Amino acid sequence: MPHSVCLTYDFDAVAGWTSAGMPEYRSWGVYGAETCVPRLLDLHDRTGVPSTWFVPGHTIESFPEAAGEIHDRGHEIQHHGWSHDPLPSFGSREAERRDFVRGIEAIEELTGETPTGFRNPAGGFSEHTVDLLREFDFEWDSSGTERDLRPYYLRERGTVEPGAPYRRGERTDLVTVPVPWHRDDWLQLFPVASDPQFVSYGHEPDVFGRWRTELRWMRERVEEGVLTLLLHPQCAGRAPFVAELEAFIDDVSELPDTEFADVSTVVESFSG
Repeated sequence: MPHSVCLTYDFDAVAGWTSAGMPEYRSWGVYGAETCVPRLLDLHDRTGVPSTWFVPGHTIESFPEAAGEIHDRGHEIQHHGWSHDPLPSFGSREAERRDFVRGIEAIEELTGETPTGFRNPAGGFSEHTVDLLREFDFEWDSSGTERDLRPYYLRERGTVEPGAPYRRGERTDLVTVPVPWHRDDWLQLFPVASDPQFVSYGHEPDVFGRWRTELRWMRERVEEGVLTLLLHPQCAGRAPFVAELEAFIDDVSELPDTEFADVSTVVESFSG
């Protein structure tokens, strides 16, 4: 089996700013929806590369035309909550479930399909998240970092207690396609204050240089490796980033035994 590269987008738009308590930055979210999404979709049209978009229900309801274009151009839309609020912040299973259901319903209304994949919107899982994923028959997740270049099976929430060793949870049947933070464009390149800390503005060629180095390492040392990039339209759709992304796509397209795939395709071929 070839190595895979997954281009994934967290299309948070305004929801990402409001859930972080910074609604004054909402114009960035509008910029992402109305300027950057079309640029990125045009890039994917030119290159023929598939992608996976994690879209909160708030974004779908706020920018239905942009979200609809993603689906109409053949890219998969997967679950990213409704409000983009951190899962542990809901405080109860029922509150988290309501947000979960509303996000599913927004995707179903837009695409006519029930999502099978999930990425947490912010922070980590709550004590209820894995149970909700199973209740609604999700097949995979792309939130965790227990591996870096190979999928693995998601586990139940582990236990952390003062004075006691960490206890891992039981393995589930859900597959996780990992996405380490060093492959998150936002944490390295977005030139604005971002909750919970200030983020410095990096240099796009340096970031893509690191990703190319990691790709080379994977191809040399990992069997059937999967390199997943976590991109945000309001960051990835900026003019300098788009040019670097297109060059990266061109380079990967020339490599033997390496192909672009959406996350669902990677999960289908995962054998454990």
